[in-house]
Amino acid sequence: MPRKRGSSSPTHTEYENAAPAKHSKVVSSSPLNFDTPFSLFESLISPVGVEEFFKEYWEKKPLFLQRSDQALASYYQSLFQLSDLKELCSHHLEYCRDLNVCRCVNGKKKVMNKEGRVGYNNLKKDFDQRKATIQFHQPQRFKDELWRIQERLESFFGALVGSNVYITPKASQGLPPHYDDVEVFILQLEGEKHWRLYSPTVPLAREYSLEPEDKIGSPTHDIILKAGDLLYFPRGTIHQADTPAEVDHSTHLTLSTYQNMSWADYLLDIFPGFLFDSLKCDVSMRAGMPRKLLTTARVGPEVSAQLSTFLRSLADKMESGDQELRNADMKRDFVSNRLPPYIHDSTDIMPAGKMPTLEDSVCMRFKDHVLITVQPAVDTDEATQMEVFVVHSLRNKREIHMMGESEDEEDCPSQEVQGVRFPFSHLPALRQLESSERLPVGSLQLEPDSARLGLVLALWTEGLMEVCPPTEQ
Repeated sequence: MPRKRGSSSPTHTEYENAAPAKHSKVVSSSPLNFDTPFSLFESLISPVGVEEFFKEYWEKKPLFLQRSDQALASYYQSLFQLSDLKELCSHHLEYCRDLNVCRCVNGKKKVMNKEGRVGYNNLKKDFDQRKATIQFHQPQRFKDELWRIQERLESFFGALVGSNVYITPKASQGLPPHYDDVEVFILQLEGEKHWRLYSPTVPLAREYSLEPEDKIGSPTHDIILKAGDLLYFPRGTIHQADTPAEVDHSTHLTLSTYQNMSWADYLLDIFPGFLFDSLKCDVSMRAGMPRKLLTTARVGPEVSAQLSTFLRSLADKMESGDQELRNADMKRDFVSNRLPPYIHDSTDIMPAGKMPTLEDSVCMRFKDHVLITVQPAVDTDEATQMEVFVVHSLRNKREIHMMGESEDEEDCPSQEVQGVRFPFSHLPALRQLESSERLPVGSLQLEPDSARLGLVLALWTEGLMEVCPPTEQ
């Protein structure tokens, strides 16, 4: 799954004491196209086109891309391989938090984790002698090229993208048949893996669940993935995978996304704010409900009819588009938990170039990592006063990406929402900056000049804006 809910996260102290990760060397010549988020995804699923993928496969059926491309196979192998584990074990890895050791025995998952720190010798022994699968959580924390890929994919999907690496010895299987609550992309990195896919019992499932093999029927797909191959399947697809006996071992990468990203999730997020805003101009919804409604054993038809009338009215108002839809949590959750921009030198996100003046033209930086949100004002007692919160992910911590939440919040290094707050009157000017490649400061839809300058200086100080070079005459 993309996010490991309720997992044990590393403490601040553990990160301070841990040896710094030796970032893997970035592949200079990549078969993937990193120019834009779109081009990255396009090259990832090539030769299938993006439009064809979303029309024919996304949330509908699996896609198996069998390739015979040695350059691509070598690139996939460079992303993560069995031999990387020895060096990674020097980074204070812990069982459960950073990796699981498991095996499917008689159709059930047998967890073989030990307590505390992961020792390479014990890990290799479990792999070689006990035929255990090693499930490495969120390797993008250590592997630069995976950071690079997943950061681009998060911009493409507008959703969190997590990953796991599974290393399974020959003639062994790590997990029993199950389905997930995420869209899954499998990249075969080393060796071969035998996959069996089955029709969903719960299409587009919202939860992870095991499925007994005697109840799932015959496979719809029975395939062998080789290095360089890719397999996609929608959430809810029942699956299991094993390493063939004639193969030394298999290493595959699971990229997963779209957890809790359904229309229902979006409606749950925007509806409370929309309802609250609608109350301001609809006195009928502010009227008190019938006496003793809360203590009535069963809601009567007259109550259902009144609620249906309210919902129809709200639907008409929403469809008219006159009232802005305000996200409550989904946008902030995405921005505050996603990967930071793929930049090795943190000074590159500091204020860039000269300080803007009224005579300059400016442009936004890191647009993929910036969202303009509208919310109730924080520093006021007036519940109806709104403000603009420009949130971003420039300083997110890659080291805790997708590592979930600890039961002890004091020990869990959470990602705080970063950004700059502005008065609601600044929204038109911010929308201008969001949609423009370059914009003269003096043409911002904001009065007076001091407000224009204050806006661009605040964004520049945060690292979100730079002065554009002069255009050629």
